Amino acid sequence: MNLSLLVARGAIPALSVLAFAFPSLAQDDPLPSWNDGDAKAAIVSFVQTVTDASGADYVPPAARIATFDNDGTLWTEHPMYTQLAFALDRVKALAPDHPEWQTTQPFQAVLEGDIKALAASGEHGLMQIVAATHAGMSTADFETIVRDWMATAKHPKFDRPYTDLVYQPMLELLGYLQDNDFKTFIVSGGGIEFMRPWTEQVYGIPPEQVVGSSIKTEFKMVDGKPVLMRLAEVDFIDDKDGKPVGINSHIGRRPIAAFGNSAGDRQMLEWTQDGDGARLMMLVFHDDADREYAYGPANGEPDTKFGTFPQDLMDDAGKQGWNIISMKNDWATIFPSME
Repeated sequence: MNLSLLVARGAIPALSVLAFAFPSLAQDDPLPSWNDGDAKAAIVSFVQTVTDASGADYVPPAARIATFDNDGTLWTEHPMYTQLAFALDRVKALAPDHPEWQTTQPFQAVLEGDIKALAASGEHGLMQIVAATHAGMSTADFETIVRDWMATAKHPKFDRPYTDLVYQPMLELLGYLQDNDFKTFIVSGGGIEFMRPWTEQVYGIPPEQVVGSSIKTEFKMVDGKPVLMRLAEVDFIDDKDGKPVGINSHIGRRPIAAFGNSAGDRQMLEWTQDGDGARLMMLVFHDDADREYAYGPANGEPDTKFGTFPQDLMDDAGKQGWNIISMKNDWATIFPSME
């Protein structure tokens, strides 16, 4: 067979020749940053199972829904959630216009870097910070503020933009699922309008496939133009038992695969598992202090407010047959290369 002749005549695209002549090249590893092991094998087996049209567990493309938590599942969440870092920076940026914040909690704690006092302010204090930094503006203005912050802010440990600190293995997983006609959704406790400005560029997930917590908005005419104004009032919390509710409200289909990393994702995995047919439930376990972080009681570390992974979640994962992804053992690399 004269391959060069077939290429010249257009019968075989030139880029296909290597795969045609060397079949092994056509079977490239779709998850090169994953070490061989149970987690990787579970992913590949699941995808092959639900895409095999001749199999009993075949799932039509329209029903191939996969949901992903964001913080700690798709990108780093320590030493604090990225959105909290954004909010604290916004307090500092707005402080010159609010001299009263110098002596008013929780703003005083933010300005003085007093994390203990900030934590002591609890949920009420956090809502005050959200009201001051996330509300009182249009949705368009908030999107601009988020984009500008993401373009300049850097992680305190790694000194890289936060969007550089997405997990390379999870980017590959997203791509693998998308290449197999899955629709991938973010289902996060983070703010929906904080994530939507950048998820498509970073994850290939468009804004309409982002489910998150939200504050109330209202339609108003401002200077003769229609705008949506963000109010200082919580509308929906997309965490824990809120996640299945958010999935039902925004997506309208039960996922066949769900990925999380904390107790806040438990109900999403339970909801996914209870459906019919093949299912895949996975939890990212942060056990790599050298390349990222190691935390959670299940890892022998003190509990944390960010990405809590208690021992009972580890126990339940074993009982339910959920897959644990060990960052230390299952991932050959953590973050995308700087090269």
